[in-house]
Amino acid sequence: MQLIRDWFRQHFDNPQVIGLAAVLIVGMTLFLFFSSMLAPVIASLVLAYLLEGVVRSLERFGVPRMLAVSFVFLVFFVGLLLFFFALIPILIRQIGQLVDELPKILNASQALLLQLPQQYPQLFSEEQVNDLIFSIRREALDFSQRLLTSMSFQSVIVLITLLVYLVLLPFLVFFFLKDKRSLIEWLSRFLPRDRELLITIWRDVDRQIGNYIRGKFLEILIVWAVTYATFSLLGLSFAMLLSLVVGLSVIIPYIGAAVVTVPVGLIAYFQFGFSSEFVWIMVAYGIIQALDGNVLVPILFSEVVNLHPVAIIVAILVFGGIWGFWGVFFAIPLATVIQAILKAWPRTGEPLEESPAQ
Repeated sequence: MQLIRDWFRQHFDNPQVIGLAAVLIVGMTLFLFFSSMLAPVIASLVLAYLLEGVVRSLERFGVPRMLAVSFVFLVFFVGLLLFFFALIPILIRQIGQLVDELPKILNASQALLLQLPQQYPQLFSEEQVNDLIFSIRREALDFSQRLLTSMSFQSVIVLITLLVYLVLLPFLVFFFLKDKRSLIEWLSRFLPRDRELLITIWRDVDRQIGNYIRGKFLEILIVWAVTYATFSLLGLSFAMLLSLVVGLSVIIPYIGAAVVTVPVGLIAYFQFGFSSEFVWIMVAYGIIQALDGNVLVPILFSEVVNLHPVAIIVAILVFGGIWGFWGVFFAIPLATVIQAILKAWPRTGEPLEESPAQ
């Protein structure tokens, strides 16, 4: 017990450290238990961070903040309307076409599997292949039944949710941008008086999260556009749907690209077979992924703290398991938060650095 008390006294004797620990505990509790309820607020904060960089750029040219916020918000709102009313119908149509093609894909898969015992008798038997085909068909039937059931019962709920988001998101984003300073001042009233350590960490984290969100958004748009142009030029079916999935896959570093390769390869194979078109599509997809990882990411995230790939994967697994999609999306920013805290946390016997008043 004396050892524990000594350790606690060494690390938590300073009131700033206690205040930081209290803020972290409250924040983690709120996100852990109320993340689903706060999803519109979190999404609005993400978009506000995304647009804040543009607003600041306009302010540097002498544009008043209110005028800059109004202009940026108008452009954002028009883009949001175009996304919902122009892009979503295309995606829904391609999803329906893909569902219609699934029986043909399953039949072609069955024909390929039935050839395995003849080509590789030492590895596969007819009984093993028949059991595998039966399992695939059963899973496909169960999935289609669940999909139809969920669509029949939840389509109205999903539509209402989208409409609510369409109204709430622009409203929240506008006021997050317009009243940013007053909101920060209001929130600071609930923070401890001795908050130099909090301010130091917050400035680092604020910069990291802002750079990450803006960089990730640009990465998604660029990868999506380039992939769509490439797939369309090569004549691949469901180009818009697949390119969107490829673009969104960059949210999950390393893992996303590996997972998305499977549907891209399967659809290309069942459309063209093992032909030159299939090879060109896979080569082009590999080049896009290589350019994204080795050229685009270093350019967009040059100001973000570098994390080891193992740390990134662990962060994705941990935060994704806790908060689902938002945990995966914010895995890298949250990991940089932890890194900033560990960097700023005072060592034993080390005085806190004074931070200038905000």
